[in-house]
Amino acid sequence: MSDRRSGHEPESVEDVIGELDELASHSEKVRIGDVLDDFGGRSFGPFILIFALIEITPIGAIPGAPTVLASIIALVAVQMLFGKDHIWMPQFIQDRAVGSKRLHKAVTKLRGVAHWLDHHSRDRLGFFTEGKWLRFAAIAILMLCATVPPLEVLPFASSAPMLAIAAIALALIVRDGLVMLAALLLAAAALVAGTYFYNSSDEEGEAGGMSLQQPPAIELRLT
Repeated sequence: MSDRRSGHEPESVEDVIGELDELASHSEKVRIGDVLDDFGGRSFGPFILIFALIEITPIGAIPGAPTVLASIIALVAVQMLFGKDHIWMPQFIQDRAVGSKRLHKAVTKLRGVAHWLDHHSRDRLGFFTEGKWLRFAAIAILMLCATVPPLEVLPFASSAPMLAIAAIALALIVRDGLVMLAALLLAAAALVAGTYFYNSSDEEGEAGGMSLQQPPAIELRLT
């Protein structure tokens, strides 16, 4: 594993996006370990936000990618749930990488969203982003991550829980309690909607004499 830099704590979504784009400009591939090093081991919010937003981009359309990204987010959420003071990742996950060109395209598509999110969030009711609320947020993230693999059989369906996860991460970054409360409500709605749409699609498939199946596996270019 590479030597860890001190890292820093981003204060906005645009900070996160900008740092990610800078990483993409330095080499042909960006490792997960590089992202962890750049943001620092204590940056739970930015780390979760990055992978939630990436899933919403065309990278998330790669078969298997949403499940991989959800697994990484879930690992971070578990550590947040148990009050860990830094992020730990096994080496085989840190070594996973995405091509810099693909990442740069994804980041470019997110800049407008990042600006909008920063413009509509600020430091309000910060106590909703710390203490026991962090644990509530972690539980919500874990539940949302659990819905991603089954929703992957439906086009774009896995982006709904990822949007809710991104909203929770945004609240953590900007310490906005109102955003956190809204994000938790969005998480509840995403869980209900995801369960409904998956069950409805499954029932329709069975009614037609065939059930939904996972699409053929295609090599995930997150090597």
